[in-house]
Amino acid sequence: MSLDTRRTEPWLERLTPHEARQRLEHERNTRLTQLRAVDETGPDATEPLVSAQRDTIKRVLAEIEAAFTRVQDGSYGICGGCSTAIPVERLEILPYTRYCVPCLRDAA
Repeated sequence: MSLDTRRTEPWLERLTPHEARQRLEHERNTRLTQLRAVDETGPDATEPLVSAQRDTIKRVLAEIEAAFTRVQDGSYGICGGCSTAIPVERLEILPYTRYCVPCLRDAA
């Protein structure tokens, strides 16, 4: 199934809250490990590339925390642009995403 298509089925395949939390926890742990590795780079930590990496990881961590909130309030897996279900395949790849592929493409 293409990640590009909007779902039109009467039933919507979604991750359970437990599955979503597991995926998000794994993603958060991975990013925290990356952040520790970047922080351990030593005196060159002020280098622009290292600083950009740190900023990107922190941004993704914030997105992950926002996704945990969406799981809690029941809006996880619903596109913030078109309000349709985000395909499970996309959530498996990028569990903290807020948008389906068409809406993300339209925003760019």
